[in-house]
Amino acid sequence: MANINDVSRLAKVSKATVSRVLSGSRGVKEESRLAVMQAVETLQYKPSVIAQSLSTQSTGCIGVICAAENINQSTGYLHALEKELRLNQKYLLLRFATDAAGLAHSVNEIGRGLCDAMIVIGARFELPPLPENVITIDCLDEDSDRSIHFDRSFAAETACQYVLQQGRRQIALINAENGETAGQILQGYHQALEKFLLPYDRRLVHSGEQALTQLLAQNIPFNALLVPDDASAQDALRQLAQHGRAVPASVMVFSLDSTLPPGISAVPAITYPLETLAQTAMALLAGQFSASAGAPVRGQLSIPF
Repeated sequence: MANINDVSRLAKVSKATVSRVLSGSRGVKEESRLAVMQAVETLQYKPSVIAQSLSTQSTGCIGVICAAENINQSTGYLHALEKELRLNQKYLLLRFATDAAGLAHSVNEIGRGLCDAMIVIGARFELPPLPENVITIDCLDEDSDRSIHFDRSFAAETACQYVLQQGRRQIALINAENGETAGQILQGYHQALEKFLLPYDRRLVHSGEQALTQLLAQNIPFNALLVPDDASAQDALRQLAQHGRAVPASVMVFSLDSTLPPGISAVPAITYPLETLAQTAMALLAGQFSASAGAPVRGQLSIPF
């Protein structure tokens, strides 16, 4: 395996010059830089991450902390983030958290020299105070200049419009349990009903772990069901089958937040561009973008093949 001495000899420059070229430092002659890069390619040299971190005071690692309760949704983000980090020659250090205390512990643990910055994904609990080098993606009620958040009102309104176009006028909603996300979803639901001159029936709106069970127990007719995410959609498919409600013939289930590629979900869904989200996260980490300066991320309608 080639080392820096081999690169130095082949390029006919000093080891210090090789280090400056590989770290992107200025003040290196173009002729020397090209010679080093050619030698690196010829020898297939890969610099030591540990050695680089010691010289640059940077680990090259980004800590990613996923909320365990939302892990199904977070998996898609992880794939997109890992790909984007590799493109930026960064590494992913993964942790999980189940509550605010666990999140604070993880941030404290990996923030002590193990990573340069951190990303928190999918937390549905109130977040503890976070350092300046932490950004959040899809976290409940987190709306700051270090967060990437979604337009839930647009998602709910788009979902209602779609099911109405399919001839479904009795639309039930399983909402998020609480917080700003639930408020935005309900707002979009209201707006769609008003637009199409449909009455609002509070008996069709439920939240919490037993929401669908409560809805089915009421024996109130509904032929469309909006649910918060993919996991809720799978649970709805299971419960509806147990009650003899065929999907989509009897009830059309619609997921308001899917991380599956367009057309892959078993039900219609609002999907979010994961690669774009990952790129935005990297720009936020680099201080090149302020999420608060723009509108919340809007998803796109995805229909099963």
